[in-house]
Amino acid sequence: MYSILVADDEKDVVSLLKDFLELKGYCVYTANNGKQAIEQASKSPDLILLDVNMPEADGFEVCRRIRDHVSCPILFLTARIEDEDKIQGFAAGGDDYIIKPFSLEEIGARIAAHIRRDHRVNTSNNVRFFGDVVVDYSNKTVSVGNEALDLANKEYRIIELLSMNTGQVFDKERIYEKIWGYDAEGDSSVIAEHIRRIRAKLGRYDEDRHLATVWGMGYKWIK
Repeated sequence: MYSILVADDEKDVVSLLKDFLELKGYCVYTANNGKQAIEQASKSPDLILLDVNMPEADGFEVCRRIRDHVSCPILFLTARIEDEDKIQGFAAGGDDYIIKPFSLEEIGARIAAHIRRDHRVNTSNNVRFFGDVVVDYSNKTVSVGNEALDLANKEYRIIELLSMNTGQVFDKERIYEKIWGYDAEGDSSVIAEHIRRIRAKLGRYDEDRHLATVWGMGYKWIK
């Protein structure tokens, strides 16, 4: 089953498209603003319908932020289209435009055509977005915007562990066992130093808030 992300701040439009596309057999994810669209893009949809005018990051900004991390077609939804909009949209990495108001039959046909033609060799990376922080689990990298963090292997693995279990608290001993192994020689005191280094690297971009200390208990990753 193919999946589609529908992102539009008009809830009636989202509801209409969701009902129509589910009847067509698609799995549909939804978002009502740019921030939600970026988060939902972590689910690696096969196609994204992206409204140009959304709060908390417009469609062009969302496209720029996710384009290097998702390979699926991105189709902009817009009530107007001028040459400068087309240039901006294609420069951001968009594949096509659909003008509002649209017929459901037209949008269904355009989606099917893009998925058929553009269903690229499915190497969709397993990525998650946390604000400007992008964790790419396939390539084992962490970046902020377009800047890759220079992480040591253990530092990356700590971020991987915590971010894949968002909101779950891990104490130092459990992190040590997960990353270093049960039979490793050493002790969990090294975790605090690794956390400090990770925070410093994220802090250069004011993104260290994602790595939280739960006093007396351990550490957790938050959105």
